[in-house]
Amino acid sequence: MMELVRDVATLRGRLAPHRRAGERIGLVPTMGALHDGHLSLVRAAAAECDVAVVSVFVNPLQFGPSEDLAAYPRDPDRDRGLLEPLGVAAVFAPLAAEFTPPGRRTTVAVGGLTERLEGASRPGHLEGVTTIVAKLFNAVQPDRAYFGEKDFQQLVVVRAMVRDLDVPVMVVGCPLIRAADGLALSSRNVYLDGAARRHALALPAALRHTAATWDGDAARARDELRSRLAAAPGLLLDYAEVVDPETLDPLEGIVAGPAQALVAARVAAAGRTTRLIDNIRLEPAARTRGDVEP
Repeated sequence: MMELVRDVATLRGRLAPHRRAGERIGLVPTMGALHDGHLSLVRAAAAECDVAVVSVFVNPLQFGPSEDLAAYPRDPDRDRGLLEPLGVAAVFAPLAAEFTPPGRRTTVAVGGLTERLEGASRPGHLEGVTTIVAKLFNAVQPDRAYFGEKDFQQLVVVRAMVRDLDVPVMVVGCPLIRAADGLALSSRNVYLDGAARRHALALPAALRHTAATWDGDAARARDELRSRLAAAPGLLLDYAEVVDPETLDPLEGIVAGPAQALVAARVAAAGRTTRLIDNIRLEPAARTRGDVEP
């Protein structure tokens, strides 16, 4: 039976017998408003681990003062209904007042990785992510933790944090999941009306074009990606970069190995502006596929 757990002590007690038995514990950190992308992570955790734990916590530390914390979609009953048939042992949904107490003094930052891209556009965002992920790792003490590649920078940052702090957890990156129209699944997609969703499709279209025409020339790919998105109706481009997939360093010149293209943009929707991110791997052989977007 899936159990809803609200505090760290109860969670540790719930997991202690499994840990003593040598069973493998998997964690899927989420902020709720679950979609098929989240559920793909849960299925992977349930398949590869003896015990699957899903955390549901809308993390206030990763929202800036003008961002959508209060409006972020929440539907805990629906979330639990989606998780119940997937073999989840426990849903950890801590209270914000206890998990992020006002008197807290510790922040986890990964130097050189949390300040760029999302960090530059949303100061403090990634430090908020790593601080709460570190707390979740401490609370659950998982053997494996599952993260989606849609939040590519987050995945790189968490892996660096685990490596630097010798946290005994394997960070598993799972493929980005897209809707039938190509849009990367996100809890914020519920904000997109019909016109805004059509505008948002410029993001995956530009990324597909970049991957299909990739010839290793990082500057050319970056310039064309920015040009396409800057010209797309209904989008306000935040950034478009071509980076090293391990270090997130911007790439210059001709690149022999793989690269990662990352984009962020705002889309006007239903009286509000919705910020979306997306990315794609640029493989050395991509230029031979012949599937160039018009």
